[in-house]
Amino acid sequence: MTEKLLQLIDKSYHLTEKQAEGFSYAKVGPMKFTIRSFYAEGLGCVSLMKGSAMFGLMKMDTLIVNPFEKDMPLFSYDRIHAMGNDTLLLELYDTRIQRGPLSGNLKKITAEYSSIADEPAASAWYDDIKLSESLKKKGKKASTPALDELTERYFDEYVKLCIDAPACDIEAKKKAASVYTEGLLNNGGPSTDQFVKAKGREYTQEMFRKYLFGTGV
Repeated sequence: MTEKLLQLIDKSYHLTEKQAEGFSYAKVGPMKFTIRSFYAEGLGCVSLMKGSAMFGLMKMDTLIVNPFEKDMPLFSYDRIHAMGNDTLLLELYDTRIQRGPLSGNLKKITAEYSSIADEPAASAWYDDIKLSESLKKKGKKASTPALDELTERYFDEYVKLCIDAPACDIEAKKKAASVYTEGLLNNGGPSTDQFVKAKGREYTQEMFRKYLFGTGV
């Protein structure tokens, strides 16, 4: 699925991969991660992190789009396959300079998949910037094709919204977007905490700022 998402971006915003020197591979507890980072010309930072454990019985994919040249929210895709379950998170965080209602058909698309159970999301420090278009769904293996379809349609709509969104000052947008990056580093989160524990705070800070979110040098 992540390759399809990268292809969807590349159709409108040419992707250039940058070398994540020293950060392209990480072992965090039982999980082994590979990390790739790109710049989407005319859009911003795109990153992909893939993890696996237990001889592939648990898999986790994360794809992040952090727009710096368009005044759009940060997009985060998380997919977890474990213990026969398929969990999907499609999240938008309001890192825009000019905030307001988000246009488009994201909620309409999501409503078409109401047969797949919504999974309650735990309350966290970022609740005030997490947009209502975000979702979390959990199903069994039989739900995977529908969750794939939902992901592709949702992301395609997000990319279209990026195309129509106003251009913005890159440095001002990076400053606005860094609120989320620094919030994760300061307040923590399930993945953030595991990286800090296994690799240390300095490693995690550099990886997040330079490669995952692109908000720092």
